[in-house]
Order: sequence, then C-alpha cells, then structure tokens
Amino acid sequence: MSNTSDFLAKIPFFYEPEFKAELMEHAKVVSFNKGDVIVRDGQYVKFLPIVIKGAIRVFQQKEDREFLLYYVKAEETCTMSLAAAYFNNKSTSHGVVTEPTEVLIFPAGLIDQWQLKYPSWNRYVMNIFRKRYDELISNFEVTVFEHIDVRVMEYLKNRARNEGSNSVHFSHRQLADELGTTRVVISRILKDFERQQKIKLYRGRIDVL
Repeated sequence: MSNTSDFLAKIPFFYEPEFKAELMEHAKVVSFNKGDVIVRDGQYVKFLPIVIKGAIRVFQQKEDREFLLYYVKAEETCTMSLAAAYFNNKSTSHGVVTEPTEVLIFPAGLIDQWQLKYPSWNRYVMNIFRKRYDELISNFEVTVFEHIDVRVMEYLKNRARNEGSNSVHFSHRQLADELGTTRVVISRILKDFERQQKIKLYRGRIDVL
C-alpha cells in the first residue's frame, strides 16, 4: 500500500513545502474494497478523499432509481463532498468504491485554512470543479440531444475501452442506473443490439463486437 509521502512525491500540483508538511501531519492513506461506502446522502462530510488509485462512483438516489453524477479517479477528489464541506452542509450524494481503491483522506475542517494559505490548493480545487462542469455540460447535451440507444452503445464502447477489453461486466439494472433509465428499457435495447450483432449478451457480462 502507498503512504502519504510516496503519493506527495509523485504529484506536481501541491508544491508548497508547508502544505506538504500539513498533509504529512493530518492526512493518511486508507484502502477500500469494491462496494465500500465512502459517503452517504444526508451525512456531514468529516473527511475528504483524494484518490491515489482506483475509482469512486458518485450518484444520487431517488426512490428506486440511481442517477450517476461522475466517477472520482486517480488524483481527483469528490466535488459534491468538497462543496458540502465548504458550507458545512450534509452530503446530497452517495460515494461507493467500484474497485480496490487507495485514498488519501484528510479532515474536511482544514480546507478553509488551506484556501487562504496555499495557492496550489485553490488551483487544484478550481481545476476539479471545472472538470466536473465540463462533464456536466457534456452529459446534458448527450441526454437532451441523443436517443437512449445511442447513449447505451456509446457507454458500452467507452467502458470497454477504459477497461482494455471488449467485455464489460454488469447487470442490466446496473447499466440502467448508470444511464438514469429503467431496466426494462435497457433490456429491450440490449436485445435489439444482440439481434443486430453489435453485442453478445451473457449473464452479468456484455461483449461489444
């Protein structure tokens, strides 16, 4: 497992020696397994994460449906948790680990001080918020202007590309949650794709042809 000093030595964006010293004092590296919950809707955010390796799925849940917001990946933090911590509000989203993940965590109460003291922290936060804003606009355009079948195929191709394989592993319900629709709609589209020989369906697995 990584340690705090190893992680700080690899990243260029926190450059002030005093800031690194504070991180060494207050932050620690924690390992999580797939399915572990980092934050829950309705909780106050006491610690903030920066992912070292792995990924965290951030989503909102309304009744029996989930709405994917984004994934937190290496060298990123969670903007929803960050915003909640800045204003001492409760979290409005869930964060769940999707694979074995190492995270640098630190007390959320420190970020107000860091904002005043360290330019590198401010740049890091602004870059993260800008990245999430760009993703939001892109997702909005896809949702509004593209049909659901196009969105499903693009998602499958992107997921397969990211995993370095033509196979993606999840259920129809999980795919529906990722795209903010229902399992019935996803099952119908996937069966159509299989008839068109665009994919091959297995239990818990989809091969993109």
